[in-house]
Amino acid sequence: MGSGKHRWKISIYRSTSTPTKHEIRPERPPNEFICPISGSLMADPVIVSTGQTFERACVTACKNLGFTPTLNDGSIPDFSMVIPNLALKTSIFNWAKLSLSFPPKPLELADALKLLESLMAETKQNGEISGELLRRVDENPGSNLLEHSESELTRRQTRFDSGESLSGSFRRTPFVLATRPSCYSSCSSSSEFDLTESGSCVDEGYVSKLRSQHVYEQEEGLVALRKTTRSSVESRVSLCTPRLLSALRSLITSKYTDIQVNSVAILVNLSLEKVNKVKIVRAGFVPPLIDVLRGRCPEAQEHASGALFSLALDDGNKTAIGVLGALQPLVHMLMRSESERARHDAALALYHLSLVQSNRLKLVKFGSVQLLLGMVKLGQMPGRALIILCNLGACNEGRAAMLDAGAVEFLIELLRKGEFDSESTQESCVAALYALGHGGGLRFRGLAKVAGAMDVLKDVIEKSNRERAKEKARRIIELLKAKEEEEEEVDWEKVLETGFQSRAITRPGGQSCRNSTEF
Repeated sequence: MGSGKHRWKISIYRSTSTPTKHEIRPERPPNEFICPISGSLMADPVIVSTGQTFERACVTACKNLGFTPTLNDGSIPDFSMVIPNLALKTSIFNWAKLSLSFPPKPLELADALKLLESLMAETKQNGEISGELLRRVDENPGSNLLEHSESELTRRQTRFDSGESLSGSFRRTPFVLATRPSCYSSCSSSSEFDLTESGSCVDEGYVSKLRSQHVYEQEEGLVALRKTTRSSVESRVSLCTPRLLSALRSLITSKYTDIQVNSVAILVNLSLEKVNKVKIVRAGFVPPLIDVLRGRCPEAQEHASGALFSLALDDGNKTAIGVLGALQPLVHMLMRSESERARHDAALALYHLSLVQSNRLKLVKFGSVQLLLGMVKLGQMPGRALIILCNLGACNEGRAAMLDAGAVEFLIELLRKGEFDSESTQESCVAALYALGHGGGLRFRGLAKVAGAMDVLKDVIEKSNRERAKEKARRIIELLKAKEEEEEEVDWEKVLETGFQSRAITRPGGQSCRNSTEF
């Protein structure tokens, strides 16, 4: 104890003194410790709705001035909710102590306002930040510490995989999608959670109740745990332990409805935090969630769909969820469930899962292309169905299945009628057509020409209020025009003599892919 106190006193003394030339200190703090706006070490870091971390005063100044910066990755932060980042704050102060630096002081609001006013003066009319802010963010790419954190209550952008086009970059622009299951809603009336008052949470009491032999004690523990994980971000992180997950997993498929519903609802709450997502999948929760989807409890099915959607947001889980067999039950939930919330979350889960090639192939094999096109025809969640079709159209097998199902004619006719429930659905329709043109095959060009695509796409360019829809329409027109030029160079007599076989595409495994043959 004496030596410990002695070392502690020395540590305090050295942390407040001027380092000597013999002392080694880091050249600069880690990137994630730097505020993207102020460019300085954060003293009071907070996470905003879209997952980025900033100095609190900078966020307050942005809100006061109605100013929203655009970061170098194109993302736009949402300041509607602010959560203190206590873990990062502790790391920053520990770094300052170990590097013999003075701890950072919180930025004054007046200074932040002056900084933001100068940045606003440099802002271009199109809303992009120029000059100093971009330079700061480029120098500190790690400052967007939780860029893909799913701690938001509103929306964020999600990107398709990239491909190639005539211009060399066939990029699919992102759809703006919710990142929280619709079965979840915060019970807090405040836009800011103050984690400093939540205290430290331990799992012993909850685990003992969940493992009790008495049903009423299990229910009591689940109700308390559900309430805690619903309202406290810190609790969701600290309580996601192997012991508690093990106890919770055993209750997911309980024969008692209340126990099952509360168990899956708690899992949804825990899955909201990015650091928990991979833990939950590795703890073996996907198979019991699939069992719940196949069960007969609508409320539990809603939560199970929400949990799989939330878990699918993490790239490390996408392949595993598909391999474990969740795709087909999710498709069934999307098609058959009477719950709008369950269908909504199932659709978003399938969208994120279909960003992975192996899952696309499974979905095509299940016949999901025809089912999704049928949903669009019947007006059943057409926007959600179309964005999944966009992903499936990114692979040869999905594109072939869509061409076989008459997707080109159908999508063009849909655009011609213009009977969409929203502009985003129209944009998704154009994006699905855009995905079909990705292969650049003559088959697509022929079908589009017969369906009168040129006139319809020109009409979209003239009347649509969405720049991304207009841009995709322009790209498709460029693709069709390029094919017209290629057609002049095609020796049609030779093509006819070979019976269209010389240009066939071979799928992996040696199978001929006649559906995507260029002819």
